[in-house]
Amino acid sequence: MTSRATGFIWKAMLAWVLGLSVINDSFTVANTLPTIIYELLLGAVLTSVFVPLLVRAQDDEDGGQAYTQRLLTVGLTILGIGTVIAVACAPLLTQVFMDGSSENANPELATAFAYLLLPEILFYGMFALLSAILNSRHVFGPPAWAPVLNNVVVILTILLYTIVPGEISTNPVQMGEPKLLVLGIGVTLGIVVQAVVLVPAVRKLGFKFRWNWGFDSRMKEFGRLALWILGYVGISQIGMVFLTRVLSISDGGPSTYSLAWLLFQLPYGVIGVSLLTAIMPRLSRAAADRKRRRLINEFSYASRLTTVMLVPISAMLTVAGSSVGMALFSFGQASPEQAGRLGAALAISAFGLLPFALTMLQLRVFYAMKDARAPTLIMAVMTAVKIPLFYMCASLLAEEDIVVGVMWVNSLGFLIGAIIGQVWLWVRLGRLQGRRISRVIWLSVLASAIAVVVALLVSWLVSLVLPSLGDVGDAWLSLILLGSITCVVALYLLSLFGVEEVKPATSRITRLIRRR
Repeated sequence: MTSRATGFIWKAMLAWVLGLSVINDSFTVANTLPTIIYELLLGAVLTSVFVPLLVRAQDDEDGGQAYTQRLLTVGLTILGIGTVIAVACAPLLTQVFMDGSSENANPELATAFAYLLLPEILFYGMFALLSAILNSRHVFGPPAWAPVLNNVVVILTILLYTIVPGEISTNPVQMGEPKLLVLGIGVTLGIVVQAVVLVPAVRKLGFKFRWNWGFDSRMKEFGRLALWILGYVGISQIGMVFLTRVLSISDGGPSTYSLAWLLFQLPYGVIGVSLLTAIMPRLSRAAADRKRRRLINEFSYASRLTTVMLVPISAMLTVAGSSVGMALFSFGQASPEQAGRLGAALAISAFGLLPFALTMLQLRVFYAMKDARAPTLIMAVMTAVKIPLFYMCASLLAEEDIVVGVMWVNSLGFLIGAIIGQVWLWVRLGRLQGRRISRVIWLSVLASAIAVVVALLVSWLVSLVLPSLGDVGDAWLSLILLGSITCVVALYLLSLFGVEEVKPATSRITRLIRRR
């Protein structure tokens, strides 16, 4: 939660300082390149199959020490070579991801940022490798807190940016401008800190890294899984290329989308990612031991727990999305119109929050079973649906509304992916406790709908009593009322409906109240 909150803070600060226009768009595109290239090189492989393989290797006589060293050796080598090539190809990369025919895009400025940001690739990989080692041993604290340090470094970077004299020019682009260097180097330094801080935690486990080029027959298994996962990433990044090119048509499109996507992922990042991180070793162990019933039970429980946590938040964002945008982003260089558009994009896409989380969970089950083919094919279907719809948004919607349409298309893609994934797992594993999951989903939707009605009614009554506080003040009041009432009422109704999966949340809240 702290990681997501601090990450959101620096994104918001960047919007306040740079606005939602050319400079922020150029930085946003350049800052996505390291993650895209990292995912293409090895990122999805590390996050998807590294933990299951490490868990299985713990049965070795040396506790998996040699096998882990071999995987690290291969991973770091690939990432190092890929980083050098990516930096050299920075101009080509920005041309691929930006529509240079639009006056709203600035590939030259994005390229300047890319030279400074692309070295992050190596350190993203180092962080993922070390996190996987820790998570496979059920050590979750250091990998969870490391991104907080990264975010703190970036926040300090943005504060320094506001102090440094000068401006970032777009015509011509000057690579040596102080503000450009501060922003690019500072953001990269944050990723370096995030990776390096895990080294002591890994050494505390007793693991000692050394270059190990020895051959292990299980590396073939790693390579087979990696090829399918690279296919998955390649397909998803093809979709990302089309998405970015469509967004670059609109002034502020990439930066607005980046912030809307960040807010969309925020609840999932706090709840879904935390749950996946904790449950992945359990799924992997159940699959390794061929305990199908236990694997289904873990998947079912994770699905139900995700549902009761995310559906009320999704309902809240649907009715309060516009207020979120206005309350958080109508400051500094960002205009109220841009903030409102961001909020509209968030509201219209909120229905995809649960399907997104369930899709990510389903993929982890496939990877735990060492099946990397199914996720790739599912991603192919999702991307095939989304790409033509992206271009329909560009042709049918006003330029300023393209980002709203793109966010809706993304959520539709996740809904399709979740349905396909559930059916595929049913074919592979048999009955998945579908009735139990469906019951929790429908009760969560019902409770959330009632909660939204109550929240809207209370908000309306309050507006009759209190005078207007201005656009931003009214937005904050609406956000606080709609958010708190919707979530509290929904959780209360779910407990009345006898949904046992809500007990962990309600019991924690009850304990906190009693302490006070």
